[in-house]
Amino acid sequence: MRTVLGILSAGLLAASVAAAAPAQNTALNARAVAAAPGRPTLLLRGLDKITGRAFDIVAPLNTPVKFATLRVTARYCYSTPPSETPETAAFVQIEDDRPDKPKREVFSGWMYASSPGLNGMQHPLYDVWVIFCRTNAPAAAPVVASRAPVKVKSPDSTDNEGLAPLPEGADQ
Repeated sequence: MRTVLGILSAGLLAASVAAAAPAQNTALNARAVAAAPGRPTLLLRGLDKITGRAFDIVAPLNTPVKFATLRVTARYCYSTPPSETPETAAFVQIEDDRPDKPKREVFSGWMYASSPGLNGMQHPLYDVWVIFCRTNAPAAAPVVASRAPVKVKSPDSTDNEGLAPLPEGADQ
């Protein structure tokens, strides 16, 4: 009976931890703002494969950050605006600096938040993947150069067509 109760309580604990995961991203974003105010910051997650523990990594651009024996340097990151399909891409360089071995580069390339397995870091002890990018740039409305009607041309069309005139009273 005790083992059944223990299993049920463990299941409830796991469900409550899973339900609290979105709040963790909010705390992670707040920590990123505090770590590098006014600077673009890449938010990553690192997994220690031995212990199974996940750690949040806050990496301001072009600043090396330590995670276990790894030195993570985010070179570029971009997150799409909220009005588009969510995607974060980042160019990341990761070096392994163990005390018993010479320093070596274990990853240099693009990582994508929506596809962490697409171009992942191959390491026997750790996994690192992108969560999102925080920039200080405000969301700006697109710049419109002219309010005149624009005729869209297909690559094989000629310019002999011209614009069709509007019927009387169409501008009211």
